[in-house]
Amino acid sequence: MRFSIERDTLTEAVAWVARALPNRPVLPILSGLLLTATVGDGDAPGELTLSCFDYEVSARIRVPADVTDAGTALVPGRLLAEITRSLPGLPVEFDDSVGSDVTLTCGAASFTLVTLPVGEYPELPDLPVLAGTVDGGVLSAAIGQVVPAASRDDTLPILTGVNIEFTGDLMTLAATDRYRLAMRELGWNPADPDLSSIVLIPAKTLADAARMMSPGVPVQVMLRGDQAGGRRDERADAMVGFESGGRRLTTRLIAGEFIKYKSRFPAEFGCVADLPAAVLTEAVKRVALVAERGTPVRLSFGPGKVTIEAGTEGQARARETVAAEFKGDEPTIAFSPGYLLDGLIAALTAASAQAAAAAQAAAAQAAASPQAATGETASGQAEPSHGSSTETADETRIRLQFTSPTKPAVITGTTRDQADEAPDFRYLVVPLRALASA
Repeated sequence: MRFSIERDTLTEAVAWVARALPNRPVLPILSGLLLTATVGDGDAPGELTLSCFDYEVSARIRVPADVTDAGTALVPGRLLAEITRSLPGLPVEFDDSVGSDVTLTCGAASFTLVTLPVGEYPELPDLPVLAGTVDGGVLSAAIGQVVPAASRDDTLPILTGVNIEFTGDLMTLAATDRYRLAMRELGWNPADPDLSSIVLIPAKTLADAARMMSPGVPVQVMLRGDQAGGRRDERADAMVGFESGGRRLTTRLIAGEFIKYKSRFPAEFGCVADLPAAVLTEAVKRVALVAERGTPVRLSFGPGKVTIEAGTEGQARARETVAAEFKGDEPTIAFSPGYLLDGLIAALTAASAQAAAAAQAAAAQAAASPQAATGETASGQAEPSHGSSTETADETRIRLQFTSPTKPAVITGTTRDQADEAPDFRYLVVPLRALASA
């Protein structure tokens, strides 16, 4: 095996695959990173494939390379990642023609890597069933909104996952750690319009998958096991995979039944507050700086405003006021700062995406209408513009709904024009008073 490759291309590819390497491999061989070089055919350039698999998670990426001799080598993965990060910005050459080791050369720097036995390395899993495709930017944003709510307690493995439900052209992601629950709905393109399936994916692996997704680039969702046929598969080989832009990540599913999360969202609320999304989020970030462990951030609603407070007597305290529209009989509620911020940031993302989509639709309509394009109404008068980024930011709103300071509240993101529409993202969070009394 002999090939050369650009340093930045190699570094990025190795770093991405190395994230999937196990921290404590059951077998030493599983700490390896597999390099497979193939010679180009005609006008097609050569290609380097980097991959790893520990029987739970697999990662694979393909990048262009100038391949002289095809071949395969298994090298220590984390060591290779550290070496590539330190290399100068020059082309990198690999050569295993001398002995059984691999020589890596970059400018004046040279490294010799002891190889691991390729024959003992497991084959990467095959995922033959394409479930459908979805825009990478949309799915990545949805994952980012839901993953923070997943539990990090390994004693409850079901809660460490993200539940994804496929129903026709609708995909629903949900995660919870018992004290909060995030749910996001999005459209996608199923290979089978009648597909109905549920998979429970480790949240950490799903977050790593989001790193390979880009706006405008389709992501292929692939399934293996009976979940591809519409049933939850409890077998050990049930897997899900994501592939986009030459990268593929697969993972085994978490066995078990996720909670009936949709019934956890209350149907009615006694209190409703509408607040400016970006302004509120920044205010909570500032006030939360003085909130020590176990100290809540309190929201106190008054006429046309909400006062955000944190801190206790004898310690640092903070207070900030933000404009708000409020209806209800319970003007005060308190939350864990981290839980509140996770919900606000996710809802702000949802509201901003909603506002951007509305702006794009308005722009498309304006382009299709000569009168709209010139900014005139049917009477010939100029019509005010609504397309600036500042106006879009001002239109994004947070809606906070709750019934009492001890019952779960729901946070959603929206815009003024779409405030009455069903939100595609919902974040349920237990107030801190309720947590303290639990």
